[in-house]
Amino acid sequence: MSLPLYKKLNVLFRIEPGCLGPDGIDHVEEFCAYAKKSVAQLDSGYIRWVITPRYDKTLPEMEYKVRNKSLSQERASQYLASLDKNLDEFEENLQEKLAELIDEYLGR
Repeated sequence: MSLPLYKKLNVLFRIEPGCLGPDGIDHVEEFCAYAKKSVAQLDSGYIRWVITPRYDKTLPEMEYKVRNKSLSQERASQYLASLDKNLDEFEENLQEKLAELIDEYLGR
């Protein structure tokens, strides 16, 4: 399934520098670019990925938008349900993928 760009769910995921180790602040920008390339094709028919550093801990780790309008967890869940997807599973799969990418990145 491939939706037009304006109908895709924008998933903004913020990576905390600390998850990349004690000198993560020096690598987080590069890691975000690496991760974005790696997940770009994941669910690309209905997801647009934005992966960025999380320098401000007051901002949420994940945000969802459609047409530049923020969605609550409930609305994001409804959106994914309309595509026969489950938000909890979606988030869990993303967390697992990012953990794998961190391991790969740090092992380079």
